Amino acid sequence: MKNNNDAASRRRFLQQIGATTLISATSPFASLANQGKAEERILQYNKKITANDKIRIGVIGYGVQGHFDLSTALKVPGVELAGICDLYTGRIENAKEQFGKDLFTTRNYKELLDRPDIDAVLICTTDCWHARITLDALAKGKHVYCEKPMVYKISEGHHVIEASKKSGKVLQVGSQRVSSLGYAKAKELLASGEIGKLNMVNAVYDRQSSIGSWEYTIPKDADAMTTNWDKFIEVTEKMAFDAKKFFWWRAFKEVGTGVAGDLFIHLLSGTHLITNSKGPETIFSTGQFSYWKDGRNMPDVMSGVMQYPDCAEHDAFQLTLQVNFISGTGGQEIIRLIGSEGVIEVMGNNITIKHSIMPEAPGFGGYDSVFTFSKSMQTEMQADYDAKWTAEQRKRKVKDDIVFKVPAGYSDHLDHFTNFFDSIRTGKQVVEDATFGFRAAAPALACNESYFSKKIIQWDPVKMKLK
Repeated sequence: MKNNNDAASRRRFLQQIGATTLISATSPFASLANQGKAEERILQYNKKITANDKIRIGVIGYGVQGHFDLSTALKVPGVELAGICDLYTGRIENAKEQFGKDLFTTRNYKELLDRPDIDAVLICTTDCWHARITLDALAKGKHVYCEKPMVYKISEGHHVIEASKKSGKVLQVGSQRVSSLGYAKAKELLASGEIGKLNMVNAVYDRQSSIGSWEYTIPKDADAMTTNWDKFIEVTEKMAFDAKKFFWWRAFKEVGTGVAGDLFIHLLSGTHLITNSKGPETIFSTGQFSYWKDGRNMPDVMSGVMQYPDCAEHDAFQLTLQVNFISGTGGQEIIRLIGSEGVIEVMGNNITIKHSIMPEAPGFGGYDSVFTFSKSMQTEMQADYDAKWTAEQRKRKVKDDIVFKVPAGYSDHLDHFTNFFDSIRTGKQVVEDATFGFRAAAPALACNESYFSKKIIQWDPVKMKLK
């Protein structure tokens, strides 16, 4: 318990500085007070999906994401499945159970690329195979939808960009938020000056589950033969068979890119879309093993800090990234764009706008040094302040909070695939081409480099090269 004499002394001090001063001292924090319910608006969505030409697709990598991607792609009218490739025999069997025994299946992706009846491929493999298969697919004249990150190594990026341009085929990277109706609205609001001058972005993608942390179920028949292990490690260092590295590949640096390549990249691609950014100049990250100590060598908690330069596209801002795989929040996905006059919070596909606008007049009194001056000085300076600033100039301007929501049933994943197939049919610019994909992938991969080297990574966002 505190000493009673100390408490009495504190009361006397508070009485001396005056109740009015105490009230005014709280004014800098008034904007944080709980407000009434924000106005809700539903974003208009009138896009029609039509089939102008038949497009036959092949899937390379029929794991979790391969299943989700194929299911969504087949919702686009005019898209037909022509073949599936996977290294694991159980997934080949699963494909035939789903689509019939006559479906073309293979454990060699080149056999799928050789088929003239396939127009486009969905590359949903382990990260270390993305660039190799993309280059081979483009060389065979196939359109490519490649899951993020587009590349496993930064050194692969320019090769993919050049091959994409040379091929004349559509290449879209699979970060579906880039096609989000909500993100497009956030981009519009930021550009309109709704929150003033942007200075910081806080981006978080947390989870709290074993599946969310990549501890996928491993089949009982997994071995070097059923997984075609020798083929799997053809682009990596030679390794003895490890079922975890095959089925939990994101958790291992030898074949995957960890939380940075899986989730940081969603936050980066979304931020780049909204801000029109080409990327950061400096990148630093740190991580730890907090809970999932299951043999993985990529951390389950990771944070990154990136500095974006003052440039033609945007003012300078700092980006903080966070992934926590054992988050007591239960999991969350949010990009918080902080400006001088408010915050745009992007949660999934929905947006909340909160305003906090400083008054025109500077602060005076309250939690300020003025009460420490002599009384004559306080009186003189108060008179000067009152003469210079009107009561209106001392008030904070108030703008109502707004919540934008997408229509019920909206899917950015379907929009992303629709944009991909529209580009194939019409020749229009794809929404996430190889250059955009690399500008999101490189900073994410640089986070891993920073984590392991314990150094700040210098990046040229225009030339897309390490400094």
